[in-house]
Amino acid sequence: MNFQHTDDRRMLADSLNRFVAEQYGFEARDKIARSDEGFSRDMWQRFCELGIVGAFFDEAAGGFGGDGFDVAVVFEALGRGLVVEPFLDALIVGRALAHAGNDAQRALIAKMIDGAAIASFAHDEPGSHYESARVSTRATRHGDGWKLNGAKGVVQQAGHADVLLVSARTSGGEYDTAGISLFIVPRDAQGVSVRDHRKIDGGRVAEVSLDDVTLAADALVGNEGDGHATLTHAIGYGLVALASEAVGAMDVAKEHTLEYLRTRKQFGVPIGAFQALQHRMADVLLEIEQARSAAINAAAAVGEAGVARERALSAAKVSIGRIGARVAEESIQLHGGIGMTWELPLSHYAKRLVMIDHQLGDEDHHLARYIELGRAASK
Repeated sequence: MNFQHTDDRRMLADSLNRFVAEQYGFEARDKIARSDEGFSRDMWQRFCELGIVGAFFDEAAGGFGGDGFDVAVVFEALGRGLVVEPFLDALIVGRALAHAGNDAQRALIAKMIDGAAIASFAHDEPGSHYESARVSTRATRHGDGWKLNGAKGVVQQAGHADVLLVSARTSGGEYDTAGISLFIVPRDAQGVSVRDHRKIDGGRVAEVSLDDVTLAADALVGNEGDGHATLTHAIGYGLVALASEAVGAMDVAKEHTLEYLRTRKQFGVPIGAFQALQHRMADVLLEIEQARSAAINAAAAVGEAGVARERALSAAKVSIGRIGARVAEESIQLHGGIGMTWELPLSHYAKRLVMIDHQLGDEDHHLARYIELGRAASK
């Protein structure tokens, strides 16, 4: 397997890293993250002008990439800057539409690539415990169209999105993979209620209620009842994105910690000279490289299908969850009390690493999923 990035990917990564370093410094990022919107529309537009969203899709969908490694290089750079603009949802919603959408729905991808539209992924529900097939929101036939009722939780930037990609059950039981359908729902549609709030790691999320939301027939994405396969496809790319974002954040936490160990003095010498701290830092460096390998493996597997793909994705999420928490804890402890202060960027990287574990399934969920997939494959 060739792990070298193409020239186009290296150019994209260089451009994005340079933009983040020059235009998205910590002070600017902190101001954006704590704003009423929780992101910057101006920055969103400027990022899109760099071609970031276009890298998520192949030429057939209007992009210029679409490979797992295209997603990885973008999100690693975004992780280094703790970027709060809604790129993860653009990726997941866009991949779902590219996978199963009709021509009109796929036109939304072009708007996201241009920065003209913001989409939110509304799938998780209160009490779902990360189970992708646990959908209680109902969609029933209403004339030629549909009527939706239910609730969605922790929807990224739903308060400022143009559309929501909503999962709803059209048949089957609450845990059945069959019978899940996907719908494009305008955020301002009658019956859509959004209550947003801040996240502890920056930005905003919302609780979304759907009360007799009436949709036309063409709001259905793909075939009725076949939405779970599309969800699995799109969420897989989201897992690659989160793993890569975590690696980028870990690299910055590592750099800040190494610099602190070199400059902070105790007993007249840099504290990095103490062997006990050297050993702890060496362990952190090894763990980060393991996380990087897991993210690379996920990016290589995401374009495939079947159990091997899903196990690679879950393995990466398990590694990222465990290692991200350790990097966060060790970096703060090696800094001492100053590591917890709001003014120091490190504390924000630590919070983001912990929160990444809880997006699209935490470490425990994916460990159980990895084991279950292995047992199913051995039968």
